[in-house]
Amino acid sequence: MSVLEARELYRFFHSGEEEVKALRGVDLTVAAGEMIALVGPSGSGKSTLLHCLAGLDEPDGGAVYVMGQPMSRQSEIIKTKFRAKYFGVMRQKDNLISHLSVAENLLMVQVLAPQPNSSHQKNILDRIGIGKRANSLPAQLSGGELARAGLAVAMVCHPKILLLDEPTGEVDSETEADILNLLSDFQIDGGAIVIATHNAAAAKRASRVITMKDGKISND
Repeated sequence: MSVLEARELYRFFHSGEEEVKALRGVDLTVAAGEMIALVGPSGSGKSTLLHCLAGLDEPDGGAVYVMGQPMSRQSEIIKTKFRAKYFGVMRQKDNLISHLSVAENLLMVQVLAPQPNSSHQKNILDRIGIGKRANSLPAQLSGGELARAGLAVAMVCHPKILLLDEPTGEVDSETEADILNLLSDFQIDGGAIVIATHNAAAAKRASRVITMKDGKISND
């Protein structure tokens, strides 16, 4: 059984009189224990697809289903409950609340879930290589540290599905390996992952690699 499914997703944006077709009839099914890598050039629709899958953006056509239940065209309250129950989401930026420390950001997510577990906070921050930065504010972190903290926020509540936008961006090769090993462990434990990436090492770990081009899944 699929844990996440997109059916005929369309998403259009307007800039003045110009219409941008960000998604054009995208179908995607994700099973438990599967890692899907979305690859393709910038502007191909990878981030837009992740946002629609997470309920952070509403498709103009088609629908998203989570555990067989429709999430599209639901109220924001219902979509927020879906995310809290099933998802861990990492965007390319703005994953942390600026006036809270890294540890406080993790606790905020856990309280909203709610699954507070301070020992798990420390474990995931140590595994991801920023245990010593737990009390730092986002503005005090480097780009790589921000990326790792964003991944920690996504994973801290033991979600069933991870939706990750460039999780290995701006990190060194050793940290990259640590992150990919963490994702592999999550996958082995039955978690589902959809990752948008330009990273060859990340794509190599995936169960399936899906290439996007001009808002569609490319069969080339």
